[in-house]
Amino acid sequence: MRIICFYSCCFFLYSTSSAVKHSLQYLVTASSGVPNIPEFMGAVMLDDIQMGYCDSINKILEPRQDWVKKMLENETQLLEILTQDCFQDLPNNFGKRISSLKEQFQSEGVHILQKREGCEWDENTGEVTGFSRYGYNGEDFVEFELKRLTWIALKPEAAITKQRWDADSGRTKYKENFLTNIYPEWMKKFLSYGKSSLQRTVLPSVSLLQKTPSSPVSCHATGFYPNRVMMFWRKDGEEVHDGVNPGEILPNDDGTFQMSVDLNVSSVTPEDWRRYDCVFQLSNGEHVITKLDKTVIRTNCAKTILCNDGVETPLARMTAVIAVVVAAVVVLSVAAVGFVVYKKKKGGRGLQPIPCVIIEQEAVLNRDNTQRQTSIHTN
Repeated sequence: MRIICFYSCCFFLYSTSSAVKHSLQYLVTASSGVPNIPEFMGAVMLDDIQMGYCDSINKILEPRQDWVKKMLENETQLLEILTQDCFQDLPNNFGKRISSLKEQFQSEGVHILQKREGCEWDENTGEVTGFSRYGYNGEDFVEFELKRLTWIALKPEAAITKQRWDADSGRTKYKENFLTNIYPEWMKKFLSYGKSSLQRTVLPSVSLLQKTPSSPVSCHATGFYPNRVMMFWRKDGEEVHDGVNPGEILPNDDGTFQMSVDLNVSSVTPEDWRRYDCVFQLSNGEHVITKLDKTVIRTNCAKTILCNDGVETPLARMTAVIAVVVAAVVVLSVAAVGFVVYKKKKGGRGLQPIPCVIIEQEAVLNRDNTQRQTSIHTN
């Protein structure tokens, strides 16, 4: 069963046009006591694009990009390693870790262990930043501090795990090697295979949306690529911040992205509307400018049926009540799955929910054919 899910792709979004940054992320989830959900799932993301996916139920490596499929056809040894990792080594290792944590906390029921690991690479400066973080049952658990070569307990209950892992010098050494050497090497290799696809630019379709005449106007851009963009409102050619609420960049099913930025128009006089415009700009300077114009706004409020010059009618209220009831049923159904998968923290830099991996099952764990004896996922 597939449930549509939205996530902040969340992972390394860049809003400046000067920096050229790339990210490689390995995402692993193991679970116990969750019905109809694979006990193991693995994914790899390159620049927020799903390269592929594997899980313990389907037992099939699923490339999600044409260039990934071509790479696996050429790299036969890599394909063999991936198969063993996804369907033998990783499920066994993470299953043992969950069992150990259950014993430590003396608890049964639902248990979920997640790992997000990889690196960022600044193409301009050459700077590489590695990261490794674990989450357990919806909360950040432990994180590797690369500069000090030590594990950090992100909650008191993780202190025992920190002590055990810090005492394992072998684990620490190869973790450092992967984060500073192996991952950057793999990233550059993957980038070479996916260069034509990853370096393309696509401008979005931009629309102005408004729920009711008194609601903020949302400038919505969808279908753009890559996700290194700026989006803002201007007045008389100058960027405005008051009354502006930018949204997150979200992924579309086709590998492109979408984003919205809202403008509070409650204090904007009718004659001043023409002074505002919405600007969408890609990192290469390509842009789309959309004038604030009431005649092109798409709205849920048809005046002749639901609204009377912006005043809500009984029919509008009844329609809203029905919509809320229906939405509540859907939200409760989705939340029942989503909450046990991973609880997203408000603010901070907590471990994010794996992007549609648990719900949609849409990615592949990608590994290199070298350094087999030091498999990152077994540590």
